[in-house]
Amino acid sequence: MIAMKEDTITDPAPGSRLTISHLLGIFSLSTALLLSVWDIRLSMIPLIFFVLISFIAPFFTGISYFLPIITRGKPSGKSVSLTFDDGPDPISTPALLTLLAKKNIQATFFVTGKNASRHPDLIQDILRQGHTIGNHSYHHDPLIMLKSSKKLFQEIQRTQDILKTYGIHTFAFRPPAGITNPKLGKILSRLGMYCVNYSCRAFDMGNRRIPNLSGKILRKIQPGDIVLLHDIIPAKEKKQRMLKWLIEIEGIVDGIRKKGLEVIPLPNLIHRPVMESIRNVTHASHHEHPASEPWWKHSIFLTYL
Repeated sequence: MIAMKEDTITDPAPGSRLTISHLLGIFSLSTALLLSVWDIRLSMIPLIFFVLISFIAPFFTGISYFLPIITRGKPSGKSVSLTFDDGPDPISTPALLTLLAKKNIQATFFVTGKNASRHPDLIQDILRQGHTIGNHSYHHDPLIMLKSSKKLFQEIQRTQDILKTYGIHTFAFRPPAGITNPKLGKILSRLGMYCVNYSCRAFDMGNRRIPNLSGKILRKIQPGDIVLLHDIIPAKEKKQRMLKWLIEIEGIVDGIRKKGLEVIPLPNLIHRPVMESIRNVTHASHHEHPASEPWWKHSIFLTYL
């Protein structure tokens, strides 16, 4: 059973307060009205400025432009949290879970609904080992924010429905690529959710850039950071990349501790629950078909892990 010790969410819902876009829009419109007194053509300047800023701002994933976004915890403590996106993956996620257990680390997995439905045993393993799970949309469509409100709602809701079959209700949503739009706040408010991005990442392109992953993270990391990582490995040269990736992840954990920082669960860092249990998670066996046991359990990887 999943126990959540955190308090319930007390902050306003994502769509219930003025955001930067609201304030900038009011300012731009007011300025446009004032300028129109002198010359109607001048009134276009602040409006064009507002449109340009609104187009660019969502790509800066740490800015709460269209809605409140949690990107880090309080920097006063000496703690950080690890998050892993895009999984679960039948090859890399089990190996990662083994490594996290070895290091006594609890992370948050922002899973896609598509992968969660394909790998129920991995979702159960993640939960049984004390990790938390967030919603990362169903298809992980990087262009989802350009589509209709109905489509965006369906992407999030469909994943919520899948995760409920595993006995959990998630509160935290991370948009694909961290990009938001004006519609997301109302949708999350309707679903009782909030948006979580990150403050430290290595621009690994979904583990397509594994070399020096640990070095990139450790050069940037600061107290309070939410670290973005991925638990998928691109299909090309998957086995060869796997060991390198695990070494980099272990290097990140060890390096964080050498800096005097502690890796803590995301709910503890941001003081909000990431998910809640709605029933007991079924304790099914991890592998029902031993003949198809994944390669990471063999020889060199057992030696490493």
